[in-house]
Amino acid sequence: MARQDVRLDITDLYVFRGETGTALVINVCHSIAGDIPVPGFHPEGMYEFKIDLDGDAIEEITYRVVFDEPDRHGVQRYTTRRIEGAAAADPFSGGTVVADGATGIEITGADGCRVWAGRAGDPFWIEPEVLHAVGHAFQDGTRVDLGSWTPAAAANLFAGHTVYSLVLELPDSALLHGGGQSRIGVWAVASLATDAGGWRPINRVGLPMIHPLFTQFDEQLGDDLNAGTPAEDPAAYGALLTGRIAAVVAAYGTATDPRDYAVRLVERLLPNVLPYRIGSPAAFGFLDWNGRSLIDNAPDVMFSLACNTPVGLSIGRESVTARPRSMFPYVPLAH
Repeated sequence: MARQDVRLDITDLYVFRGETGTALVINVCHSIAGDIPVPGFHPEGMYEFKIDLDGDAIEEITYRVVFDEPDRHGVQRYTTRRIEGAAAADPFSGGTVVADGATGIEITGADGCRVWAGRAGDPFWIEPEVLHAVGHAFQDGTRVDLGSWTPAAAANLFAGHTVYSLVLELPDSALLHGGGQSRIGVWAVASLATDAGGWRPINRVGLPMIHPLFTQFDEQLGDDLNAGTPAEDPAAYGALLTGRIAAVVAAYGTATDPRDYAVRLVERLLPNVLPYRIGSPAAFGFLDWNGRSLIDNAPDVMFSLACNTPVGLSIGRESVTARPRSMFPYVPLAH
């Protein structure tokens, strides 16, 4: 369903230190899908940032954004709500309105949050030949076979493309919790209203590159991951992901016990939540996963860790045609 309507397809989640607090960003409606009748955000959809405060992979805070139909100029009005406690997991909970405005305009909410939504350049990069080869490796249990491809042929599939970004910057006071704990876990969900009056989750994103690694050629697994919750991930998918990682690592022969390596890596991958320490510089790297900035090389990190051998795209942030901005709303300008 996300493929059928790219307005609900979350391509990336970013969490990093902004000018005034913690910035959360999702991108949807990628232009690589081609022309769609009404680009932007789905007026029957719901976009949520989920925040876990105590490490149990269950949200204690949800920021929920819903959009109206676009006007004749393509501008959409939208409302942002904050929902706390047990109600944060309830798609019908009302919460508190913290911001109300329109796309393309910077909005400051009542609790000091800042919100922006609109068309932006895509700050992400990917090499399609490497991407597809990695997907085949984890589907088939083999090494990454690049055939005749060489780094000299590397190109950014997303260069020049645009997305629709939803940016939420929260003051530290909105996220700090008991005992001075500053570590949070973040994921994002896009849901669609159903004819029966409910909500169906369409897309869920936490750590980067989970879907490219494991679901490129397993559509059912992708649907299952999108429909589930992080707390369910280890029991539901731990054995499956362990087996796929172990098979690839065994094919490379880079661990004396490939299964043990896979078990320990899956303990980091699941639950599928992006960790972040409030107030710190974001860095999604080999050393640590602490949020994700708009310039982190997530594909090289995730592909190499999953294979336990270097797997690089041979391109980096220099291949992005629209560069992120240092000031709010941070995402690149759309050209």
